[in-house]
Amino acid sequence: VQLQASGGGSVQAGGSLRLSCAADERTYNRQTKGWFRQSPGKEREFVAAFTWNGRSTVYADSVKGRFTLSSDNAKNTMYLQMTSLEIEDTAVYYCVARDGGIRMTVREYPTWGQGTLVTVSS
Repeated sequence: VQLQASGGGSVQAGGSLRLSCAADERTYNRQTKGWFRQSPGKEREFVAAFTWNGRSTVYADSVKGRFTLSSDNAKNTMYLQMTSLEIEDTAVYYCVARDGGIRMTVREYPTWGQGTLVTVSS
């Protein structure tokens, strides 16, 4: 599976953005999917993930209540709706996929998109 992330951009604090992650295979629809992000000078960190059947969703504490995952299986696409954006949300966002359940560490995800930059300014 190859992933293509898009939707990043520049926004003022308090604003919203929606990231998309499109896959080239329908098998993506049966995988656990999620997002990591990496801010300048920091390690890559888990943002959110959900299982293909929607039975389990996990959000990092830092984004809980502000970010929402969703998917459109007909388009082999996952979305991350980001609201109430904060300066600390500035990062390159990577979509990921794996077989099996949700994991929160980088090494557990074998499939990565190329990243999309989100910049939040005051």
